[in-house]
Amino acid sequence: MKKKKILITGGAGYIGSMLSTELVNLGHTVTVVDTLKYSSNSINHLFYYKNFIFLKEDVTKINVIKKIIKKQDYIIPLAGLVGAPLCEKFKKEAIKVNFQAVKDLLKFTKKNQKIIYPTTNSGYGVGQKDKFCDENSPLNPISLYGRTKADAEKLILDYKNCVAFRLATVFGYSYRMRTDLLVNNFVEKTIKDKKIEIFEPNFRRNFVHIKDVVAAFIFAIENFEKIKNQVYNLGLSSANITKLQLAKKIKKQYKTLKIVIKKNQQDPDKRDYFVSNRKIEKKGFAAKVSLDEGIRELIYILENTKFDFKNNY
Repeated sequence: MKKKKILITGGAGYIGSMLSTELVNLGHTVTVVDTLKYSSNSINHLFYYKNFIFLKEDVTKINVIKKIIKKQDYIIPLAGLVGAPLCEKFKKEAIKVNFQAVKDLLKFTKKNQKIIYPTTNSGYGVGQKDKFCDENSPLNPISLYGRTKADAEKLILDYKNCVAFRLATVFGYSYRMRTDLLVNNFVEKTIKDKKIEIFEPNFRRNFVHIKDVVAAFIFAIENFEKIKNQVYNLGLSSANITKLQLAKKIKKQYKTLKIVIKKNQQDPDKRDYFVSNRKIEKKGFAAKVSLDEGIRELIYILENTKFDFKNNY
């Protein structure tokens, strides 16, 4: 495959640092734009490579984006405020980065440039009890985060030369770790507290390992013409489970874990859905890393390395 020039905004983040590394290793020229708000450690290993270019800049600065976007073959907008709590805390910034920055980016994107955009299953909000959400299911985001991503997804799809992935809840270790994500969070609590407290244990979610997310982006680059101008759910089909089922999976590997169900207490996160990933699977991509493998990885890393639980999201 001919090597490409790829721009990744937010390329030092949870997904971005892993994706940037893989693309650089494949020989592509990768330009990362990131503010390094959470430190540069996640991409320090990339500065050695001549095909890695880094700009410490804010994606909301239009003149910066206008200048660097010109010679890119692919644009992957990963920069954003991720998750409902963070977006509720910084509402104006969430709208500015998650939506307006994408809108501005599209103003300077030429029609021959290709965009691969990650959005989220969060747009489904609360699904029907006995039905899987597929790409034709109505979007009903119940958080500012979900709304900004759904609105940005529409802009991207209207652009036409694109692929959009609605990501399941991502899990697994990254160079820039996050422990707010549900699987990562449950394993963190397992190691730190030996206890997981669960509100509304039957709420459902789909999950996907970060290595599979990276693999999906590479699949999109290599098969762009076959899958373009469509949105795809991206998750592990065997990992449509409830929060209680997830906790029990962790307990199988960490026998001393105590699971506490908080009865009569509501979870502020009301997302509740199962998701179908058949559309992308029919195109030839399927997530492979199991929940058990990811949980084992996280337990080992969090238990056996000096991991800073602070300031990681």
